[in-house]
Amino acid sequence: MGYGVPAAVAAALRYRDREVLCVAGDGCFLMYPQELATAAAHNVRLITIVVNNGMYGTIRMHQENRYPGRISGTQLAGPNYVALANSLGAAHAEQVRTAEEFPAAFARARSAKGFALIELVTDPKQVTPVMRLK
Repeated sequence: MGYGVPAAVAAALRYRDREVLCVAGDGCFLMYPQELATAAAHNVRLITIVVNNGMYGTIRMHQENRYPGRISGTQLAGPNYVALANSLGAAHAEQVRTAEEFPAAFARARSAKGFALIELVTDPKQVTPVMRLK
């Protein structure tokens, strides 16, 4: 957990002619958000999609399965991800709340001259594409 952002920055530095995309949950992203400052400092093209469900989703899923009713330490009170990205030098950052908003937001991120971040706010009960909390 947390490997996605630093790995994506490294890939963007190594392969400057390629489009690099990082998809990370909010818990994963919060392990190393400062690596986006490196992306800005070296003017790399990178799109980071933060899937924000306000929790450590995988850990919560295991708690629900193994210890029903005994949830501990999985809620996240994350920052304003758009403001955080802008403070780290983002060329573009925005929040998306619906599927209909995503294609235009992704197009704007792709046209950014530098790194871009899209915060994708999701239903907290949908912890994976196929797993929902009760």
